[in-house]
Amino acid sequence: MTTKEYIDNHQQRFIDELLDLLRIPSVSADGKFSNDVKKAADYIKQRLESAGADIVEVCETAGHPIVYGEKIIDPALPTVLVYGHYDVQPADPYELWDSPPFEPVIKDEKIYARGACDDKGQMYMHIKAFEAMNATNAQACNLKFMIEGEEEVGSDNLETFVRENKEKLTADVILISDTAIISNDTPSITVGLRGLSYMEVEVTGPSRDLHSGVYGGAVANPINVLCEMIASLKDANGHITIPGFYDKVAELSSDERKALNEAPFELDEYRSDLDINEVAGENGFTTIERTGIRPTLDVNGIWGGYIGEGAKTVLPSKAYAKISMRLVPHQVSDEITDLFTKHFESIAPASVKVNVKPHHGGEPAVTPTDSTAYAAASAAFEKAWGKTPIPTRDGGSIPIVSLFKEVLGLDTVLMGFGLDSDAIHSPNEHYGLFNYMKGIETIALFHENFAQLSK
Repeated sequence: MTTKEYIDNHQQRFIDELLDLLRIPSVSADGKFSNDVKKAADYIKQRLESAGADIVEVCETAGHPIVYGEKIIDPALPTVLVYGHYDVQPADPYELWDSPPFEPVIKDEKIYARGACDDKGQMYMHIKAFEAMNATNAQACNLKFMIEGEEEVGSDNLETFVRENKEKLTADVILISDTAIISNDTPSITVGLRGLSYMEVEVTGPSRDLHSGVYGGAVANPINVLCEMIASLKDANGHITIPGFYDKVAELSSDERKALNEAPFELDEYRSDLDINEVAGENGFTTIERTGIRPTLDVNGIWGGYIGEGAKTVLPSKAYAKISMRLVPHQVSDEITDLFTKHFESIAPASVKVNVKPHHGGEPAVTPTDSTAYAAASAAFEKAWGKTPIPTRDGGSIPIVSLFKEVLGLDTVLMGFGLDSDAIHSPNEHYGLFNYMKGIETIALFHENFAQLSK
């Protein structure tokens, strides 16, 4: 039996196992789900063992555990280290889901659940590809797995684990599926990721909430002040106004920008999918450029005062916001965090006090397209999909990519199979059954190609 035949014959079981994983609410950001995060780690351990791994460990950290597994068939063969994460984003707001986020349903050939695409579905493809290769005596490379439970909260303990386990993690390449393709008709391989600086700000006015009739107009309203401060962070051209913010931004040549914009993209379809009348962003750049090669600043949440049912005429004591900045080569997250903090504090009026709290960050990364591993990935797509994949730059962040290069000296291949329309981080997240099964097939082909091309 070939690996492809094994995958086809076990399709329903592969899907059922993923559904079981998706039923575990492994939300790393909320402490009330801590036991579920551990349960998900244990599930991954069991599945790696049943797939044929010789060594599987649940490695405790100062936070959530990391699952490590390996199958070394011949030390002389190349070794692939697979990275993924089993934790998921919070499902809030629950009321906007058409079905409960942790009760997966299949509808229109898609699996609907939190984590279906990001990253349980994409991570689990690697375990099933490994099982299929092992079961058909077709494993061509040594395999190592490092599946963490803190990616959605900044991977705070992953760097320590990587630095303390450099020998255990020795490999020839990193393989990650946590990105997207252009479409099911146009496969692509991500070669660039943006970095991240994530902040929380607190603006305090009076020492307590006040009656807005008695004090309104005489005392600064922290919500009004916060809104004005946030609005000032960009000018009319969508340019971020923080001094020094763009000093290290890598500017692409006109030829590079032209090549980037040759990727298939329909603006009308983009607007229709999002139900918006017009796109927005930094002047002078296309939508593809705005989401791939330009830094951004966005408010991810803002709150304060009374937000319950009915009315309460209150002048609040405090207002809060969560703000993220996506970074591009050669920006450094710690430097941007410092620039933001100093600027935000400097623009606060004397009528309020400001506290800026950094959350987490990560560095941007660009991966090579002239490597053996990229050639192996490209050939795998060509065989499985019938088309040569297009190299693209992704607007998201995977901080571990730059860390792998720094600590382990390894490049990463980003073989993602999601779609931008999969609603990751949003209500009704989903992942196509076609993408899931075709991803398993393509991953197995990558290992075969990488072994052959590495000879």
